[in-house]
Amino acid sequence: MRIPRIYHPESLEYQTQCQLSEDAANHVGRVLRMVEGEQLELFDGSNHIYPAIITESNKKSVKVNILGRELSDKESNLKIHLGQVISRGERMEFTIQKSVELGVNVITPLWSERCGVKLDGERMDKKIQQWQKIVIAACEQCGRNVVPEIRPLMKLQDWCAEDDGAIKLNLHPRAQHSIKTLPMIPKDGVRLLIGSEGGLSEQEIVQTQQKGFTEILLGKRVLRTETASLAAISALQIYFGDLGE
Repeated sequence: MRIPRIYHPESLEYQTQCQLSEDAANHVGRVLRMVEGEQLELFDGSNHIYPAIITESNKKSVKVNILGRELSDKESNLKIHLGQVISRGERMEFTIQKSVELGVNVITPLWSERCGVKLDGERMDKKIQQWQKIVIAACEQCGRNVVPEIRPLMKLQDWCAEDDGAIKLNLHPRAQHSIKTLPMIPKDGVRLLIGSEGGLSEQEIVQTQQKGFTEILLGKRVLRTETASLAAISALQIYFGDLGE
């Protein structure tokens, strides 16, 4: 039986015992129904894993003894910052979950002219928290020990104006270049822009060009936003990262 992996939000480096967070305790105690003596694998975002054994488990809390610490690097050599215009319903959650599995490091939800999702400040904050939990669950499932960041919502033009040294890419069905024709990706990685279901407006396309984005083509077919993001991430990981190694 596979040993469950559980994220712990505080550093475990110098701890020999710890109490799991409320969310983790609920999952371990109520959902998995694990009991004293059973084993877990904890990670705290430091790229290490911590084998542990349950010493106390009830409906309110779970306590464990930490048995060791070891480096477990599952990160790609390619750093990807995904700028995803918010999509409707479960599509955004699906995109976040799968992009984490594929190795994305940072995700920034974006608002654009044709974005069909309207959220006020409080509802948006709750969404960010919900999406971060999806990121953690994806890490628990896929074995990553560094937790990607969900940044606060930004306007598309503000995100495009940021400069972190990464190559800037924008999917466009009329682009002249494909991912496989790109030069070697720089050490600062990729900033990948994915538009909404309605695509970017002509003004936004001009803005991306002015901010140094290179338009790239994935193929002859027009992809839905959630398909486009995952296809592009996969292609980038195949050509420049660790997918297929």
